[in-house]
Amino acid sequence: MQEVNMLEYAEQALDYGVMGILILMSIVTLWLFIERMMFYKTIKTQEYKYRDNLELDLTDNIGVISAIGSNAPYVGLLGTVIGIMITFYSMGDAGAVDAKQIMVGLALALKATAMGLVVAIPAIVTYTIALRKVERILTKFDVEQEAKVA
Repeated sequence: MQEVNMLEYAEQALDYGVMGILILMSIVTLWLFIERMMFYKTIKTQEYKYRDNLELDLTDNIGVISAIGSNAPYVGLLGTVIGIMITFYSMGDAGAVDAKQIMVGLALALKATAMGLVVAIPAIVTYTIALRKVERILTKFDVEQEAKVA
């Protein structure tokens, strides 16, 4: 009876833990991307004397988006490994091989990998968009500075 409870607990930890972390990562990515885009629309390059100060302000928080994009697949993979372990444990505990039980267990385990990719791909896309915006604003700043000198 206690082994069944531990198995159910592990399944819930997979669903709520790993999936919860991935959902949180996607919410943080979306929030930071929206915040950065709003900031880029309001930036006034004329207020900056040095390029480095402008670049520091522009790149604030986009490293977090990159970190989420690079690590979300690993979080999903962790969920998959845990799901496969739960499947094998339940098979061993039952003492019989049931193909349906194996396939259902593995399919549920793979949902964590899929979710990790669903989080990672948009995060990398948003990071790339933000980085391109930073490059454009810095180039405009450089042109403005050259115009002042000339």
